Amino acid sequence: MSDSSYSDGAAAQPATRPEQTAPRLMLKGITKQYPAVRANDDVTLIVAPGEIHAVLGENGAGKSTLMKIIYGAVRPDAGEIQWEGEAVDIASPAAARKLGIGMVFQHFSLFETLTVGENIALALDEPFDLKALSKRIREVSADYGLDIDPQRHVHSLTVGERQRVEIVRCLLQNPRLLIMDEPTSVLTPQAVRKLFATLRRLAAEGCSILYISHKLDEIQELCDTATVMRGGRVTGHVTPKQETHASLAQLMVGHSLPDYTRREHNPGAVLLDVKALSVASDDPFGTSLENVSFAVHAGEIFGIAGVSGNGQAELLSALSGEKRGLRADAVTICGKPAGRLGAGGRRALGFGFVPEERLGRGAVPAMTLSENALLTAHRQKMVSSGWINSGAMRAFARRCIEAFDVRCGGSEALAQSLSGGNLQKYIMGREILQAPKVLVVAQPTWGVDVGAAAFIRQQLLDLSASGVAILVISEELEELFDICDRIAVLAGGRLSPVRATGATNAEEIGRWMAGLFGGREGTAPSAEQPAHV
Repeated sequence: MSDSSYSDGAAAQPATRPEQTAPRLMLKGITKQYPAVRANDDVTLIVAPGEIHAVLGENGAGKSTLMKIIYGAVRPDAGEIQWEGEAVDIASPAAARKLGIGMVFQHFSLFETLTVGENIALALDEPFDLKALSKRIREVSADYGLDIDPQRHVHSLTVGERQRVEIVRCLLQNPRLLIMDEPTSVLTPQAVRKLFATLRRLAAEGCSILYISHKLDEIQELCDTATVMRGGRVTGHVTPKQETHASLAQLMVGHSLPDYTRREHNPGAVLLDVKALSVASDDPFGTSLENVSFAVHAGEIFGIAGVSGNGQAELLSALSGEKRGLRADAVTICGKPAGRLGAGGRRALGFGFVPEERLGRGAVPAMTLSENALLTAHRQKMVSSGWINSGAMRAFARRCIEAFDVRCGGSEALAQSLSGGNLQKYIMGREILQAPKVLVVAQPTWGVDVGAAAFIRQQLLDLSASGVAILVISEELEELFDICDRIAVLAGGRLSPVRATGATNAEEIGRWMAGLFGGREGTAPSAEQPAHV
């Protein structure tokens, strides 16, 4: 890492382009204090016209709060915001949009039952004519290679298409600054390429882009400059293309990340067996499963990739025991038919489960960590003759906090007080400490910073080496290639052929994520490439 690309504190960033007269956006001394934490502490940030500027940092570093301040959703306690050389007060998102600031959030805010045009119309601050707006949507989307039909209902769109709607909604407002929060977390590799082409074109036309992502390879490929935050403060400014993956990670977390350690082990007996699983979705906008079959062996990590909305929720519900009424042999756990067992019966067989939704399913927000331990780990001597042993609850929670480096206020901290990464480490730890024989994990590191993600992935590798059968369902292809022994794709409710991780690549998996496997779109695995191995 060169000295010229890095500076401490809020030192000046690289010189602005000679043709510009003022930065597009300048933050000076931005501070935001919450009761328990100072989210932003004297933050300075400069974004030039036409610049793609990354903001990097761990979970809890203050990135989200800073973006909300720029977008007018949060008011700072101190500091100044300058927009194109003039001091401004951004009192609301409407005020931000009026200035020319648009934001595409990580979690989309679209109404399923409305059309694309109707959803976009709801975000406009001015009166509109729906017919004329639909024509404008077609023109703008086609012009930027983001083709989308304004007459289609949102529930019929893929996740990538929904993101196009969000971007087009911003583009119709002619933004001069576009904020992108984790924009590629649900996209196929091919969709990422298209998105990058769009962002580069916008930048070439003078639009500034603030890009928030935990994917360091994307930062290095796309971004001109980056501001690094840690603990609410700016710790440096870098030129990503001049850095390495390791140096960027070290700036974010304050130390180098360990390499993944794989222990030698041979897959053993089948511990999770799914046979011809067909499940009708209870969600009118969900995806039904069709004849899904696969097996997970002791000592292996089996990965299922795919864009959300292709049957992942239905598969997880069927595996966890939340979906009832299956054939007894549709799901076999440790050699015993479990298709008709509920969640408790499956856990008694040695089944562990980490759902995608941390708050609400993985943990109850308003309950303490020790109380949340009781939810799935009550068999760990926390209940005796119908009485709850609160001491055992707290001891288990403390053991989990210590073993999995959960940064919190102790065992009595509320689940909702933890950052996303720390809550995920706690939920993972709660399951692992119960010594499961089979562990199903959904989106283990979604939205988790690089330090916490590396820790979680290593825990999964260590667990598999001890003989546990692990199924990981994730939209992070890099993650699946890093830790999985075998990989398949769920698309349109059907499972693709199964590949050894070393026998495939991101391009092939990306095509399968679009349903292109088995010789034609949406077909089941062929007889020559069975999914059940």
